[in-house]
Amino acid sequence: MHFKKLTDERVFDVADYVQAYFSKYKNEKIELFLGCDSQNRLQTTYATTLVFNVASTGCHIIYKKEVVPMITDMWTRLWGEAERSVETALYLREHDIKIDTIDLDYNENPKYKSNKLVTAAVGYVESLGFKARIKPHLLPAVYAADHIVG
Repeated sequence: MHFKKLTDERVFDVADYVQAYFSKYKNEKIELFLGCDSQNRLQTTYATTLVFNVASTGCHIIYKKEVVPMITDMWTRLWGEAERSVETALYLREHDIKIDTIDLDYNENPKYKSNKLVTAAVGYVESLGFKARIKPHLLPAVYAADHIVG
């Protein structure tokens, strides 16, 4: 699974990168937050981000961007965000890398359309053994993805 840095166009395997990062900063407390956001313009763009929260220095972000034909159905497009996050989390788990949290860009407030996915998406993520977070909580991976996809 290929990701990039914000400052470099070279692609790399996300698991190899995470393992090397942990090795390089082995004396640091690092948490991993994973998330995805999407946006429709002429096509649908997804950005999946992995945020390294390094206790002593702040955050480091890597990402994967994917462009697909326009997905006009809101449920399908937003569900694609959960699927991409889970796919990445499972890939990392296969390489013995623990994800601390999957940030889901859905809102617990019923006045938002994304609320319709909360129960299903949180259940999906948690049934696989990951912790899920939704809005209005602070979601660093989703905010990073929103910046990249925009």
